[in-house]
Amino acid sequence: MIFQFWDACVFCAVAKPHLKYNGEEREEEKSSKRKKKKKKKKKEKEKEKEKEKEKEKEKEKEKEKEKEKEKEKEKEKEKEKEKEKEKEKEKEKEKEKEKEKEEEEEEEEEEEEEEEEEEEEEKKKASEN
Repeated sequence: MIFQFWDACVFCAVAKPHLKYNGEEREEEKSSKRKKKKKKKKKEKEKEKEKEKEKEKEKEKEKEKEKEKEKEKEKEKEKEKEKEKEKEKEKEKEKEKEKEKEEEEEEEEEEEEEEEEEEEEEKKKASEN
């Protein structure tokens, strides 16, 4: 038979109703302790899983940061290439300017030679007359 009493328990001196019959009380206490342990283990496992998830998230964030850094490096390389292209264009423009100057100088020299020849011809004509 199962007896319930509301006074203090004989075994543990707790002021709660306890079942007392051929060790049933102790089995209930053991089972409740087991349940508590299981709950604690489950909570610990859940915490560990959450920590692992957080670690994975951090790793993913780090990977994303690395990807962003690589993208920035690529952008910088592209900028450098563009600068080099601009420098080459400037060099080509300078070469063209130099060619134009040379052509102008040659034209001036030709004009001077023509003028000199004309002057010589005029002198010859003047001396003949």
